[in-house]
Amino acid sequence: MKNIKILLLTLLTVISFGSCADSDNDELTGGAVTGGLVAVNNQLISYVVGSGATYSATGSVFQGREQTTSIDIYKSFTNNTTGGESNEVLLKTVTIGDTTKGSTINFDFTFTYDELITDLTVDGAALPANDGNLNIGDYWNLRYVSNTSEGDANSNAKTTKVAVGTRYAGVYTVEESSYFRLGVDGGNWNGTDRIIESVNATIYRHKGVGFWDDNEFYFTVDNATGQITIMDVDLEGSGVNLNGQPIMTCESNNGFTVLACDASSSLAVPDDVAGADQLIMTVGYLTAGSGPREFFQRMVKQ
Repeated sequence: MKNIKILLLTLLTVISFGSCADSDNDELTGGAVTGGLVAVNNQLISYVVGSGATYSATGSVFQGREQTTSIDIYKSFTNNTTGGESNEVLLKTVTIGDTTKGSTINFDFTFTYDELITDLTVDGAALPANDGNLNIGDYWNLRYVSNTSEGDANSNAKTTKVAVGTRYAGVYTVEESSYFRLGVDGGNWNGTDRIIESVNATIYRHKGVGFWDDNEFYFTVDNATGQITIMDVDLEGSGVNLNGQPIMTCESNNGFTVLACDASSSLAVPDDVAGADQLIMTVGYLTAGSGPREFFQRMVKQ
């Protein structure tokens, strides 16, 4: 009995010691490396061909037990047509001057096309000096590595996608919205963000519908009139479903009972001064045996 007690005590001591030793080094939290978490504000930036613009991105770091002293931003490029991926090189280093423990420090940086293409090669060639030779859907990926006061270098999960797109690609804020289920107002999703991506020179991808982020549909814009046409098929020509049901548009499968289908139902309104383009959309889906679900939103480009 005495030997059993000694053995149990030894096991408890080992377990206790192991727990203390691994409290900052467990697999669930990513190991002993702590600190350096970067909050990325711009997960998608629309690069508009021919704009000649200087682009910017922002974020923040929380100064915890380990303080972030600088952030290295690495760039890489993917050719949307060939699938070719470039090498990865340093784009910029941002110095974090305030290392006060417990504080949240904001940071920002800018970049141009020349800075994005320098020292990158893909498919055996340098990126074109003229951005007009890029493909719609090509993109750069910006990866954030934070350097801490303890000498650690932490790669962050959040990245920034700089996507080559057309006029209306970008991140939008929903300013006005409504959802009707069987004719009854089901609320709004004002203040949320919506991502609009360029698929090619004419087709855009809309991420999410109403309160559900795990949906997508496609649309085109007539640049002369601003008229938006929401597509009832995807890129492979298959019918689009929203929440598992056939999409409903003003052009096809029209079953709207509350929202009107007219010239102002789905419209792009460009802003050539401030860049705050607006997209107005009416879309829905038809549930067999139940009825329509109708969505309206007006959103402004950030």
